[in-house]
Amino acid sequence: MRQPEIFSIPPHVAFVDALALGLIARSGGDKLALASTHILLPNRRAVRTLTDAFVRHSGGGLLLPRMTPVGDLGDDAFDRFASSDLPIPAAVPQLQRRFELARLVRAMPTGRDISRSAVEALRLGDALGGTLDALLAAEIAPDRLKTILDDTDLASHWQATLAFLDLVITHWPAARDAAGGSDGGTRTAALIDALVARWHTAPPTGLVVAAGITGSSPALVRLLTGILAIPLGLVVLPGLDTDASEDGEARWAAIRCRAADPELLGRDSEEHPQHALKALLARLRLGRADVHDWGVATPFDGPADRTLRIHAAMAPADAADGWHSTITALAFPGVQAVEAATPAEEAQVIALALRRALETPGKRAALVTPDRTLARRVAAHCRRWGLAIDDSAGVPLRLTPPGTLALALAEAMAQGFAPVGLLAVLKHPLVAAGEGRGAWLTQVRRLDRTLRGVRPPPGLEMVGEAIDASVAARQRRLLRDKPDAATIAAAAAGDSELTDWWHTAATGLEPLANLTERRGQLALPKLAAALREAGSTLAGDTLWSGMAGRALSDLVDRLEANGAIFGAFDREDAPALLSALLDAAVRPAWGGHPRIAILGPLEAQLQRADLMILGGLNEGSWPGKPAPDPWLAPAIRNRLGLPGLARDIGLAAHDFASALAAPQVLLTRARRDASAPLVPSRFWLRLQAFTGGLTEDTGLLALARRIDGHGQPAPVPPPRPAPPAARRPRILVVTDVDRLIADPFAFYAQRMLKLRAMDPLDQDPTAATRGTRIHEVMERWIGSGGGSLERLQQLTEAMLLAEGKQFPLLRALWAPRARRALLWAGEQVHAREDLGWQPLAAEASGELTLPNGIVIEGRADRVDRDAEGRLAIIDYKSGKAPTPKRVRDLAANQLPLLMAMAAAGAMRTRAGGVPRGLPQSLQYWEMGGGKAPGKIVDAVKGSPPLDVSDHINAVTAHVTRVTDAFLLGDAVFRADWQPNLAWGDYNHLARVAEWLDRPVRVGAPATSRR
Repeated sequence: MRQPEIFSIPPHVAFVDALALGLIARSGGDKLALASTHILLPNRRAVRTLTDAFVRHSGGGLLLPRMTPVGDLGDDAFDRFASSDLPIPAAVPQLQRRFELARLVRAMPTGRDISRSAVEALRLGDALGGTLDALLAAEIAPDRLKTILDDTDLASHWQATLAFLDLVITHWPAARDAAGGSDGGTRTAALIDALVARWHTAPPTGLVVAAGITGSSPALVRLLTGILAIPLGLVVLPGLDTDASEDGEARWAAIRCRAADPELLGRDSEEHPQHALKALLARLRLGRADVHDWGVATPFDGPADRTLRIHAAMAPADAADGWHSTITALAFPGVQAVEAATPAEEAQVIALALRRALETPGKRAALVTPDRTLARRVAAHCRRWGLAIDDSAGVPLRLTPPGTLALALAEAMAQGFAPVGLLAVLKHPLVAAGEGRGAWLTQVRRLDRTLRGVRPPPGLEMVGEAIDASVAARQRRLLRDKPDAATIAAAAAGDSELTDWWHTAATGLEPLANLTERRGQLALPKLAAALREAGSTLAGDTLWSGMAGRALSDLVDRLEANGAIFGAFDREDAPALLSALLDAAVRPAWGGHPRIAILGPLEAQLQRADLMILGGLNEGSWPGKPAPDPWLAPAIRNRLGLPGLARDIGLAAHDFASALAAPQVLLTRARRDASAPLVPSRFWLRLQAFTGGLTEDTGLLALARRIDGHGQPAPVPPPRPAPPAARRPRILVVTDVDRLIADPFAFYAQRMLKLRAMDPLDQDPTAATRGTRIHEVMERWIGSGGGSLERLQQLTEAMLLAEGKQFPLLRALWAPRARRALLWAGEQVHAREDLGWQPLAAEASGELTLPNGIVIEGRADRVDRDAEGRLAIIDYKSGKAPTPKRVRDLAANQLPLLMAMAAAGAMRTRAGGVPRGLPQSLQYWEMGGGKAPGKIVDAVKGSPPLDVSDHINAVTAHVTRVTDAFLLGDAVFRADWQPNLAWGDYNHLARVAEWLDRPVRVGAPATSRR
């Protein structure tokens, strides 16, 4: 009987190079002989890598062997290789299968809550597909589930889940056949069986090699068995521990494997890097003694003793007692470690290591990490130095420009085109790309400023109304300021451009706005069609170009064709559902640097570089957290003979051990991320314990910290602007007066630099908004002649109804306080009427000319007058009012200045002028609506008693002196900071935190010239 030709290439030997050199040697130097060889590899990346290896060692040229990936789902290369006359239907398309399984989940009798969440149904459907694939790959008959359900004492929820799973597996073949296809796993198994049968009757005339395959599913085992049985078949395994010494035998025996020992009690050692290979050999009915060394060395090999040290370091706990007796503390020369403070610092270290490797001619370096965020950070750092580096694991479609635009469109639609979502679409780099991009962004910035503040009602038409209201308000300001004709014409032209532009933008978004389905639900075909139409209108062909654009186009086509299977879903679920569907990886076809690369662990299988950087070595990243199976409990998986959840840890350990054998290795991790400290990977901790501490590359870490480190800041003195007196304003509003006194620089920035603090986008109603609504109700009640409290309550309810339509939470939480506050105010007005005080005017405007000619304008919330002609100025406050002490100290001068206007007869309302009178009272009405619904604060209360007329004269004299210095003179608008005042909007412009040695407040408001 022919001895099986099965070999292993140790970890320290470059697998693909050794494989290529060995196959070239087997061809006897005949470069044409390889053309009849067929090599089966685990995935497409391995095919590409082996192709490169053959090119490196071709010696001038050869005909490449045929290479076929076995493990990539959806790849038709193995279909073409194994095709036969058997009528095997094509596999059901992956997206269609996802929708079918999600539909079954949503129909689950116990899944009424699941059916409400489209995203959760898709997630559970994907998990169901994974479970189904695992059962099919293990060739477990569906009736096994019924047996376990009958024989196993399970919790009620697991019984219901298992019963549903059994129902799905029983009925899935009918749904699959109705879709006109087969399962990918069963189809591959059928192809393998047909191929092996054909080999049995007609063996291939050329060499057949299975290389790097470690899976041990029944179908793969039959394939490898068939290859070993043919005369010219051989199998090459990656990194098998072939150490036959006493320690090696102990390590191998300590790996608990149920495939090798069916009577094994307890759990498998699935997390061990050699477990998959031991299981494969057991199912092939071979032992380690049957495996031979490939016996080929390459120029890219690591140290020869590295393999022994790797196997010893990764030994099971039962066989690791003699670590330091057989291996010295310096066990891994050529391996260094860097423990960075943060992931950002780790990415900088890795990028520097890659760049440093390029300084050596011909040297190759690769980052291997399952952390895709770390990979993207490293790629961004490399771009700083003009280094294009390919991430062979790809970028999820949702993170590419076309994908982000599709998500932004769905998000804007789901939010009712609220400002944040709407502007995210209109600012996207693909929208209006080209020569008109600058003009487009100019209008987007105008819209941004227009929509800031409290969020408008949803809908494109409400955005148009907000633009119209902003244009009207701008026109009113122009009439008030009386600018020259050129300014008026420029403003009118800008408003017209904004209106016309918005009409164009809204037309592009209309397909999404018109997605009106029954009960606010959508269907995937209509959503996809709307996304295609809106995206094409806004971005043109740019959206569908390039690899990412073509991938998005293909997805949209498939959603339109098959999306109806999924069923209807809520509009709010659209962004998350689309994000889950945009999960395909987009891989660059070319363009990266030839000597550096970023690889995922799967893509790094069988590859080798001179410097291998293993990044992201933290628990949860490498190895990743085992994903719990929502359909099969661990005990059920064990009874069925399925791999446990720790199997992925074993595969990650094998990838780690293979990469660790490179000539030079750099291990990196971050101690913490933005949320919490990070736990070192078990692989990191094993190596540290095994070696007594890996050598640290302190120089690389120090260089990374110096590159982006911050030096000592140079002291900066406070700003001292002093423009000429002719450029200083002559007209103030009453609120400007107190700002000029308390913070001259803030006055300068607001009035002279024309800077205003910008409101946030999508702002919920603020205290100022609530105060404005209170003012409006009181103005309407007083302005219409007052009347009964019932009339006031009617106005209150009308205001709350209007506000509550858009902000229901505001109505629920604030409405009771508003009702109490307004009712209290109405009662106070009636009580004052009984004392002879009558509301004379609401929202009365006036002006006051100081002795130096400066004009002060202002508006009073209310002016009251009694029968003797005495006046009271009343100011409503939804929050705390200024203290009487601040008023008496001439720090809060609004009410005294308004009283001066009223006493001089300089106030007016829409109905006409307000009669003059004698100053009597200055009051703040605090209308908080809490336990005490309101409070009247006498603004000049204190000891000794203060005459209002005397106080007005003192305020007028003080304001005159201040304006003499700051508006008519050359006084410097100094930047003051008073600890008793809140941190101001303009303190960051004045760099107050720098010259006060005070930390800058996070979230300081942005400012914009208006």
